[in-house]
Amino acid sequence: MKLKDKVAIITGTSPNIGGGIAEGLAAEGAAIVAVDAHAANATDCANAITGAGGRAIAVTCDVTDEAQVKDAVAAALAAFGRIDVLVNNAAFFNKKGVIDMSFEEWNRQTGVILGGAFLFTKHACKAMIARGAGGSVINIISTAGHQGEPGNIAYSTAKCGLINFTRSAAMELVSHGIRINSLTPTATDPAESFERAARWGRTVKRPENLDRVMTPFRARIPMQKLPVPSDYGRAAVFLASDDAGMITGTDLRVDAGAVARYWAWDPAAAVRV
Repeated sequence: MKLKDKVAIITGTSPNIGGGIAEGLAAEGAAIVAVDAHAANATDCANAITGAGGRAIAVTCDVTDEAQVKDAVAAALAAFGRIDVLVNNAAFFNKKGVIDMSFEEWNRQTGVILGGAFLFTKHACKAMIARGAGGSVINIISTAGHQGEPGNIAYSTAKCGLINFTRSAAMELVSHGIRINSLTPTATDPAESFERAARWGRTVKRPENLDRVMTPFRARIPMQKLPVPSDYGRAAVFLASDDAGMITGTDLRVDAGAVARYWAWDPAAAVRV
């Protein structure tokens, strides 16, 4: 139980990446504050954790509204008395390019990804500083934040900005014993997310073309298989735990080699022995 008696806030707790991270932290003993703009995501995540014998509360929150962020942090403190871990995962997809995306859409998407991370880091870390026991912040990036993905301008830009936000905030808060790192997922195998959604009591219909859509991603990734959310959960446990006690300002990529791949190399054509 690497996170026994710790309290973790996770923003963006759908059955996909955020839910996987939340369940991973809970499995190692952390009490979970499941935060999402959609009440069902927060509630279903928290109920799944408490149903498995863990501790959790649900908080509905727009991460771009500072008053709501303050209330979410206050709810965590009221419920559990402390905050040890923050996972900034809130995001949404709006796959448009620089020509067809409106400025309003740009501001909304970058506001959730970057602005939400800023506000939650600010107020959660204030609580950590007041307690004087340090803490850990984990910012969820994307391989799209490391590479130039066309037709995904706001998401890619915001995720890239979050990388340097991580480094800058890490240097600013290191004297308070707060470690700030990032974790980079990649295209994620959806099977576990569908299973989690069903376990959470949701009616799930798997798209008929899903395998066809995911095949190019599997073919082009060096390990020839995609991570699942629980892979990210185990990495988040490591970053949040004392095992990573000397790690700050670093990005941990759980991407099956996606970012490291030389652009001209085709993993699917590689000779296997």
